[in-house]
Amino acid sequence: MKTIKGPAIYLAQYVGDDAPFDSWDAITKWAAELGYAGVQVPSWDKRLFDLDLAAESQDYCDEFSGVAAANGVAISELSTHLQGQCVAVHPAYDAGFDAFAVPEVRGDPAKRQAWAVDAMHKAPKASRRLGLAAHVTFPGALLWPYFYGWPPRPAGLVETGFDELARRWRPILDAFEEEGVDLCYEIHPSEDLHDGVTFDMFLERVDDHPRCCILYDPSHFMLQQLDYLAFIDIYHARIKMFHVKDAEFNPTGRQGVYGGYQSWVDRAGRFRSLGDGQIDFGAIFSKLAAYDFDGWAVLEWECAIKHPLDGAREGAPFIRDHIIRVTDVSFDDFVAGTSDEAGNRRILGID
Repeated sequence: MKTIKGPAIYLAQYVGDDAPFDSWDAITKWAAELGYAGVQVPSWDKRLFDLDLAAESQDYCDEFSGVAAANGVAISELSTHLQGQCVAVHPAYDAGFDAFAVPEVRGDPAKRQAWAVDAMHKAPKASRRLGLAAHVTFPGALLWPYFYGWPPRPAGLVETGFDELARRWRPILDAFEEEGVDLCYEIHPSEDLHDGVTFDMFLERVDDHPRCCILYDPSHFMLQQLDYLAFIDIYHARIKMFHVKDAEFNPTGRQGVYGGYQSWVDRAGRFRSLGDGQIDFGAIFSKLAAYDFDGWAVLEWECAIKHPLDGAREGAPFIRDHIIRVTDVSFDDFVAGTSDEAGNRRILGID
């Protein structure tokens, strides 16, 4: 067994124009002061990171990681959630996801997709230069408008959608293989890969690609009422990243999983700060430790109620207290005797 690394914090929800969130030097000092050992970096925000430069320059990557180390934190992973989303966008979401892309490609879906694919090819190069083993992204979605079976979907629509999704991602997965980096899809509602069944459909179409992996976030499973502990049992070999995010589900006589178009505060299912929701993190950390997960435990703050700075302050000790320092001895070693084949045969009475 291996001890999970952490605590770490995903910086995407904290980057801003005000200090200490407006520069790489300042935000890493802030994270370290809160007790975090690692930071997960959104690759699209140039206030922190230049993906184009990182893909080409080892000097830049050395300087970038050096600043983090000097301030007391490691880089856990890079993220391309926004770019990955734009690899596959249904036209119904063109306007919404245009905001994810750089201004010069907005309004042109073909150019936006080309920009996204280019970024996804740069991501493994940057990750390798930074010495990182895993990377997280969104897979995008072509089928999400049709996730509910009414009106009835035309025969073959789902198969065609997943065939196309796999066609777009296979060259990117190959690029990650070339650099020795795992590509972890965040399994997430609004993405075509939103549960185990859809991940399996995709994995089959990319021929069980060795770099096709999972970022495990139990909050997304809580909100769709999927067994988030059994998911670990099934997919532990593919789980290479972990977002520690809490959630709760409180259905009423008026609403359930779909939420009735309500705001996050008023939904039956909503994200919460760590310890304020219903996720059994003790069981999760135990399972991941037993399955030899050796990645980072990374706080992703998304709470409908609590202030983000309070969520960050409380998150580091919460994660630290849940990380299990795994044992290298057995509890009954003190009464264990020596053994050999002859002795075992005598015990069994088969001499």
